[in-house]
Amino acid sequence: MRNIFLLFMPPGNVEAMVHYQDTIRNKVSFERVAPHISPALGRKLQQVFANHPIAVWGSRDSAANRAKFDRMSDGDEILIVEGNTIKLLGRAAGKLVSPALSAELWKNLRGDSTEGWNLIYFIANPREIDLPFSEFCPLVGWNPDLRLHGFTSVARKRLEAFYAQYDDLYSILLRLKKGERVEELPDRAAYKAPPVRDEELALKPERELSDHLRMQWLLLKMGRQAGEKVWAPKNDQQRITSEYKFGDFEEAFAAGLDTQVKYVENIDVVWKEEFRIDAAFEIENSTSIYSGLLRFADLTMVAPNTIYPMFIVAPGERRNRVREQLTRPSFRHLGIHEKVRYLSYEKVNEIDEFFGDSNSGLNVDVFVGKSEVLPD
Repeated sequence: MRNIFLLFMPPGNVEAMVHYQDTIRNKVSFERVAPHISPALGRKLQQVFANHPIAVWGSRDSAANRAKFDRMSDGDEILIVEGNTIKLLGRAAGKLVSPALSAELWKNLRGDSTEGWNLIYFIANPREIDLPFSEFCPLVGWNPDLRLHGFTSVARKRLEAFYAQYDDLYSILLRLKKGERVEELPDRAAYKAPPVRDEELALKPERELSDHLRMQWLLLKMGRQAGEKVWAPKNDQQRITSEYKFGDFEEAFAAGLDTQVKYVENIDVVWKEEFRIDAAFEIENSTSIYSGLLRFADLTMVAPNTIYPMFIVAPGERRNRVREQLTRPSFRHLGIHEKVRYLSYEKVNEIDEFFGDSNSGLNVDVFVGKSEVLPD
């Protein structure tokens, strides 16, 4: 169960806003941080952020703040609140107590204090959101008029109630920002998986296995070109490496994920940025198009508010088959027909041919633009 920490900035606080601009919005290079952290923390930050700059924030080292800081773990939710507005959300990706790093990053601008912000945390997937704080409060049972002060956390009982009803705070807040409906966790007992037909159990011909492997490799390769961390099921990694000399798989795939890893580790290709999944691809060139949709259904059961795109990748001649499978009542009950996008082999090849070895402009949005939500 992830903690939720809230960091309050009084509106109009010039010092806080300067610090926010310097180390959250502009971020901080690893080279600037490195002299002040341990080798172990340095390795972890490089694993999470690679060569990208890092969002960093800090709090005063009081007894009350230290008690909360000590409970902070990797993957915990962090909200920075300015006045009545949630300014930023992200995930804790590491922490340390360091007067030296505090002095390096933040200066006392008012001149009336030498105290630093020594409780320092590194923030993965920071996203400015500008959402009214009052929209967050009901999710954790707080009065919408609650006034924050300093460094706050959500009490354990409220966290338990939240996670019994919802899945991922990050996705939920983004849905609220877009004016979209927030989904509660569905009743697993009420869900019945669609019956499996004989054709769906049949072994794939060798050619289909070869085509499947090539599509995995292309999506993995282009994911790395786009700057994403990438993952394929363990059982497939050795074959992909042997056939295509590709071995750049994310080693710490489970780190910080908002979904139980068992629901995503067997998806054919996953793109990940820091602690967030950016895209999921199921490759289906058999006649059934079934197993991929079933994995996405399982994922939707535990994470109904996911905002990243889910793709069924299949040959163009299978488009109607994908559409037919999406009309199954069990999938429609979970809204899979509205979430899953169809991406043809031909479009994947087209993207690969267009970008070649270049990474300029290649991102998830390119694949969304080349895919479609199939009509009923």
